[in-house]
Amino acid sequence: MHRRLIVPGALAASLLLAIPASAASYAPGAPGIGDPYYPAYGNGGYDVSHYDLRLTYQPTTDELEGTATLLATTTQDLSRFDLDFLLDVSEVRVNGAKASFARSGEHELEITPAKPLAKGTSATVVVRYSGVPSTKSAYGFSTWHRTPDGAVAADEPESAWWWYPSNDHPLDKATYDVSVAVPDGTQAISNGTLQSTSSRLGWTRWNWRSNKPQATYLTTLAVGKFDITTGTSDGGVPVVNAYSKDLGDNDGAARASVERTGELVDWLSGYFGPYPFSSVGGYVPNTTTGYALETQTRVYYSPRQFANGSNTSVVVHELAHQWFGDDVSLKGWKDIWINEGFARYAQWLWSEHEGEGTAQELADYVYASHPADDAFWTVAPGDPGPDDQFDIAVYDRGALAVQALRDKIGDDAFFAVLKGWPKEHAYGNASVDDFRKYAERVSGTSLASFFGTWLFQPSKPAAPAARNAGLAPAQAAKGAVARPKSWKKIAATDSVHSR
Repeated sequence: MHRRLIVPGALAASLLLAIPASAASYAPGAPGIGDPYYPAYGNGGYDVSHYDLRLTYQPTTDELEGTATLLATTTQDLSRFDLDFLLDVSEVRVNGAKASFARSGEHELEITPAKPLAKGTSATVVVRYSGVPSTKSAYGFSTWHRTPDGAVAADEPESAWWWYPSNDHPLDKATYDVSVAVPDGTQAISNGTLQSTSSRLGWTRWNWRSNKPQATYLTTLAVGKFDITTGTSDGGVPVVNAYSKDLGDNDGAARASVERTGELVDWLSGYFGPYPFSSVGGYVPNTTTGYALETQTRVYYSPRQFANGSNTSVVVHELAHQWFGDDVSLKGWKDIWINEGFARYAQWLWSEHEGEGTAQELADYVYASHPADDAFWTVAPGDPGPDDQFDIAVYDRGALAVQALRDKIGDDAFFAVLKGWPKEHAYGNASVDDFRKYAERVSGTSLASFFGTWLFQPSKPAAPAARNAGLAPAQAAKGAVARPKSWKKIAATDSVHSR
């Protein structure tokens, strides 16, 4: 062993170098991630890579107990950080040491570690909690939906706060292990693949794993009495569907629609490329809500989506989101067009496939159905604002813009964009501007002015723009555009994301 003699001055200098940052550089992480639509959503200062949720839920009383373990990396020198959460916390530990915690705002859990965390530090955060989710609300609403035999967590743009602590914004995607103990005879449904079940002393534990990055709002939990069906698509994708045992008259139509998931995901793969996740499926609980949601790998459907019979169009819409929204997630909520415009357009492609109206005929009908003074045209799908984020214009005008893009760059480039985009940004995040640049690169066409007209202009595109996009303004002016046969089914999905 060789000892090095350090004189006092050199010793002081070496000690300074050993300190990762000055005490003054440590600061609290921001209580929001920086999204102008939802300033308090998400948090700054760290990035989560994995959530391990170990839960126990009693359906009769709506009591939930849990231990959440978050694996994260700090992105700044942190003295304190926030999680988004509503239930009652009994203990928090950071890297094994007890941390202090406090509440602030509508949904913030402020955590102060025993020792500050330097930038780039791995942090293991353990939160023990309990509560009755249905008694909690924030901003005047709840996204925890009670059912006659349990409950469902599925909503957008937030739902995690009611059942696990998180960095609740799509920018911070992570993998998940969700383990839920429920009374025997009750099922717990979540995302991904069912790893195992085990029973002990009247309780059954269901262990689910999502092994690809997943946004917090795309996580789901459903507890109740379900009939679970399994299979494999022709393309080799495992399919897991679940139906509440008390769906009543909607049961047959729900099954006739959702049981086609394997067929439809294979069909969509022809347009969007290989299915990006380890399993696919949907579930239909006995809720009174009216919407559907693209919860990753396990789509949530309200029974009301099937009140008028089977509807494969809504299944196509939510499955299209697995590529556009789930695989490639938005950077900010203003980028919602990438989710909804393309999911709606997938319904137009399905209509074309079924011989019930081509995408062009549907585009012509949408253009003709809204006169120039209709408020429909004042909503800009490329940045609709938080109040109009799920306005029908984001869907229909959004899909109209997709068809206009197809006409602008031609089928070869258009379908190359559809298939290449999910691969280009796989398991990541992207913006409308990112999409424009990608489409320009693939097509070799400048699209700034085009996107301005179809996505950001707060008025109806004029006849020359419509003509260049392949639409029929002359016939539209005369009201001569016939309604495609598929329109009724497509319109029935207009409430897919209405809370």
